[in-house]
Amino acid sequence: MNSISESNFSFPQQTGFYRGKVRDVYFFDNILAMIASDRISAFDVVLPRAIPFKGQVLNQIAALNLEATSDIVDNWLIATPDPNVSVGYKCEAFQVEMVIRGYLAGHAWREYRDGKRSICGVPLPDGLKENDKLPAPIITPSTKAHEGHDEDISRDEIINQGIVSEDHYRKLEDITFKLFARGSELADKQGLILVDTKYEFGLKNDKIFLIDEIHTPDSSRYFYKKGYQEKQDAGETQKQLSKEFVRQWLIENGFQGLEGQKVPEMTDKVVKMISDRYLELYTSFTGTPLKTENSLNLENRIYNNLKNWLTKQH
Repeated sequence: MNSISESNFSFPQQTGFYRGKVRDVYFFDNILAMIASDRISAFDVVLPRAIPFKGQVLNQIAALNLEATSDIVDNWLIATPDPNVSVGYKCEAFQVEMVIRGYLAGHAWREYRDGKRSICGVPLPDGLKENDKLPAPIITPSTKAHEGHDEDISRDEIINQGIVSEDHYRKLEDITFKLFARGSELADKQGLILVDTKYEFGLKNDKIFLIDEIHTPDSSRYFYKKGYQEKQDAGETQKQLSKEFVRQWLIENGFQGLEGQKVPEMTDKVVKMISDRYLELYTSFTGTPLKTENSLNLENRIYNNLKNWLTKQH
């Protein structure tokens, strides 16, 4: 199976380039083109092998969800000229990620299990179990780290440190709650529960825009609705639709991104297992299988589709 681990393109009118953990970003005057590679990261480490179709799955789910929430907040997306490419407006990003949780899972559960009853300044009641529904969704923001781990931060710290103004932060909170409610509705229609997710925002002409990806299995955690309550009552693990299965595989093989730990070998079988799960994720989200095009030269296809789109704009 074919995959793209990185791109090294050069376009006319290009003004800059940035390689993130999993995406390659090409800058132009007032727009940017984001190429969703098939790189995969976990515990803030990019794993050694690319996962076929992963980039396409994430890019297309994000595009569908940006369209489905555009009545709540303007977003950066202009076009998707290729299954792996999104082109959109350049925005000045807020230096926080708005993490919102409807259930006690993942990082929040680990903090709670270790005795914390306040996460990012938000109090939590006693007596909750892993994956329980919270009394109401809570926002647990984190700072955007250019390198290493994002850090939890409270609303008061964000405002007091001047990271985001109080006026803007109130607006971001309001939009975040509305997006989460919409994401939960969309998930429910597919028999899924949106457990937690994160949103990133930016400013363009002093107006708030939703940027980056939204409601994808890399930025969100989902449970299957069917059997959720029975599993909770029996104290069983929930069946998840998220990147958590990759983290679990790494943990089982002795890797959590800590110093001195080595990424376990990613055999062809493991790569195919992860790719199959991403394809299953897409079908679960959308109700239809992904239209896969196992192009012999993904790089050429992506380059030509993006270049043709850019040419038409000038």
